[in-house]
Amino acid sequence: MRYYVTADVHGFYTPLYNALAEAGFFTDPEPNKLIVLGDLFDRGAEAQKMQEFTLSMMEDNRVILIKGNHEDLFVDLATKDHGAAYSHHVSNGTYDTALQLTGFSTSAAGRRPFGFADAARRTPFFKQIIPSMLDYYETEHYIFVHGWIPCICENSEFSYITEWRNASKDEWESARWFNGMEAAQACMEEKTVLCGHWHASYGHFKFEHKGSEFGQDEDFSPYYGNRVIALDACTALSRKVNVIVLED
Repeated sequence: MRYYVTADVHGFYTPLYNALAEAGFFTDPEPNKLIVLGDLFDRGAEAQKMQEFTLSMMEDNRVILIKGNHEDLFVDLATKDHGAAYSHHVSNGTYDTALQLTGFSTSAAGRRPFGFADAARRTPFFKQIIPSMLDYYETEHYIFVHGWIPCICENSEFSYITEWRNASKDEWESARWFNGMEAAQACMEEKTVLCGHWHASYGHFKFEHKGSEFGQDEDFSPYYGNRVIALDACTALSRKVNVIVLED
């Protein structure tokens, strides 16, 4: 099977489409699937197009979706936070995504937060896409996650646990916020882990001593480390999406 892998597209449908087209996804005659390593929305202004594209890929059974921390944020907004414009929902772009997907204006959402939350729960993103998402996907040689596999993290130090596949819901939610490039330094996993969540320039800057994390010489191309591949292209800043192709 051939896998086209991307991460953290954050509502930027056009850069995703262009990256997939350049990689040959739409014209590939061989059996293939798209793997998205979480964070479909929040940041970009093309949430409706992203939702339609994702639904079409699901209908054709051509996509594997990994849950990201921004999917957790959307669930929180639509359920326990009852549509409230809390600062973390606004700063992370979740509130804007809900506005785009529901058609609510900012003023209407502010006046009717419970109605706004109810509309968010009726979106295909909440009803169909998020429930189809996996904590991880595994093949013979690779593991696909959002932030990292569940592990012990104390004072920014990571420790590998062998039973990560049996981790709890809370442990997976925590792992979605990890910096996979840092966690990989303590990784004892035999397979290569592909992750998103943290901008790839971090790995180039810190571990390869190439360019800066953010600056004129930043490098948001995929980071290849020891048993880790990080794909977050920081699309909100770079306006680019990383797509790599794997055979497994």
